[in-house]
Amino acid sequence: MTRRYDGVMPTRFESAVGGPPRLVGQVHVEITIKNGVDVVLAAEGLRPDGDVRSITLDRVLVDTGATHLCLPARMIDDLGLPARREIVLVTAGGEYAARLVGPAELEIAGRATTVDIIGLPVGEQPLLGVVPMETLGLEPDLRQERLRLLPETGPQSHFTAC
Repeated sequence: MTRRYDGVMPTRFESAVGGPPRLVGQVHVEITIKNGVDVVLAAEGLRPDGDVRSITLDRVLVDTGATHLCLPARMIDDLGLPARREIVLVTAGGEYAARLVGPAELEIAGRATTVDIIGLPVGEQPLLGVVPMETLGLEPDLRQERLRLLPETGPQSHFTAC
C-alpha cells in the first residue's frame, strides 16, 4: 500500500544581480519510507507484505543544514507513525514545537536504514538531513546535482569505528 507523492517543488532563490529566480546547486532524491513496525510484522509473517504502509517521494531536497529526515504531518499520518516525543525544532525562521516520530525504514538508491522522522507543519517541503545520509553512505555532489554512493566495503568504506 504505497502512496506516491510527485512534484515536490524545488526551492528557488532570487538572483543577487537581478533577473529571474533560478535553482542553485540543489540535490533532489527519490526516497521510499515505510512504517517500521509494519516492516517487522511483515517479516515475522504477522502482517501481509501488501499491508505495509509506505510512501515514495520523487524530489526530496537534500539539506546539509538539517540533521534528520523531515516530513510534513500529512505524510507522517499516511505512514501511521507514532510520536516518540515532543522536541523543539530550530529552523532559519526560529524555534517551534515539533514531533519526533518513528520508527521508519528509509530506502534510497537500494540502501535502507531505520530512522526517526521530524514532523513539519502541513505544506512544508520534505528534507533529507545529514544523519540518514551518513548512515546510508550517501554524499551530495553539487556539481552533478545528485547523491554519490560511498563504498560499503574495502579501505574506502563509509563504515567507521573508533
